[in-house]
Order: sequence, then structure tokens, then C-alpha cells
Amino acid sequence: MDFIRVRASADGAETISYWTGDVYGWEDGDGPHHLFGFEGLNVARAVEVDGGWRLLTREAALYLDPVSRKVLDSWDNPLTGREVEVRHVFNDPVNQRLGAYPVPETRLGGQVVYNVDIRLAYPSPLKVADHPENSASDTYRAMELFQFFASAADLDSGVPDVPCVFSWCRVSPWLPWMAMGPRGGGLVYHCRGAKVDEVPEALRERVGEHFLHAPAEWSAPNVTSWTAFRDRKAER
Repeated sequence: MDFIRVRASADGAETISYWTGDVYGWEDGDGPHHLFGFEGLNVARAVEVDGGWRLLTREAALYLDPVSRKVLDSWDNPLTGREVEVRHVFNDPVNQRLGAYPVPETRLGGQVVYNVDIRLAYPSPLKVADHPENSASDTYRAMELFQFFASAADLDSGVPDVPCVFSWCRVSPWLPWMAMGPRGGGLVYHCRGAKVDEVPEALRERVGEHFLHAPAEWSAPNVTSWTAFRDRKAER
């Protein structure tokens, strides 16, 4: 499966994907507003199994001041006037099964583009009745739109780990920690990145050694910002 060689490595080696970008928000009748910078990494290992592949990954990402690009630990929400604690992304695991369906591929001259369009609608981990400040719906709805760009020559060479750059756009509800309650509107993430050998030192120091290595084996369920918020709130 050529896409595995682009997204990760077909020989089981770890690969790091780094991205940087921005997060915008709008309310019904207002916006869009440039709310955050965003920087993160995903570390992956592909394992071939009967019927396809397992992609074992974990990821971490940081919300940044949109101007200074410094990491935010608290945030004055301009939409509510309320200061809140920023909950950065530390999702472990983020595993996937691949191979049951072909990934759409477009050849553009000397490049090959794979697009992965993920449309999500499932029961929210944060029910409105239990989390009225942190959830606007009992159904989580979002889209994750990826494009992976690789050289046709690299693909044709047969190497197990094909270099790539990628774009990522996400449309989602307000984050739980933003404390937006039932307000209409939501967020758009617009990021770009690449498979890399190293990530910026400040990011490495903040996320820690654990998030610089892929999981050793499959586990479930996956962690999201919504489940992490729920679980941390339950611990208090």
C-alpha cells in the first residue's frame, strides 16, 4: 500500500510528522477571529496485519499566542471575557486501521497527492446535561481534511519511507476548555507540515520524551481532547 510509505514507513520504523498553523473561530453573526497558533507532532509506526495495516501513533500539540507564537497556559477568551486554563493536546493513543479501502490518489505532474477526508459524527463524550459549560451538543460533529504530497519518483523508487509534506484542515466545535457552553459557531484549524527527523527544541522539551516515540502495540480506545477533558474533570 503506497500510502503507508507516505504516511509512515512500510518497514516498521518510527516516523515523526511535524505541523504548524493557526486556529480561527467564529460565532453566529460574528468573526472569524484569529484565536491561536498551533504546533505539534505525531509519531507513528506502521505494522502489517491480515487485511491491511495498523498505524500506531500518539500525538502532542500546543496552543500558541497568535502573534508572539509563545505557548499559552492561560487564555483570556475574547468571545466571553473569561480567563481559562489552556488544555494542550496529549493524545495517547491515536491508532488507526488502514487497508480496507483505497486512499484516493491524484497524480499532478511529478507529484502524487493522497487525500484523506474524515467526517465525524458520534455521541459526544461530554453530554450537555453533565457539562453545560463545555459542550453545545450531545453529538460530536467535525471534519478532518488531510492532503499528503509526495514525489512520484520517490514512490516509484520503492523506498519504505517516502518523504512527504502535508496540509491539514479541521472544522470542529468549540474546545471544551474554552467554556463556550451553547454558543453557536466553532473552530477551523489550518496547518501544514512534513515528515521530519527532528522537531523544534522548544516543542521537544514541552511534550517530553514519551511523545517522541510511537506506541509499541495496539491499544484502544483512542484519546481525544474531549475524552481527555472528561477524564481529567472526573479525577478532580
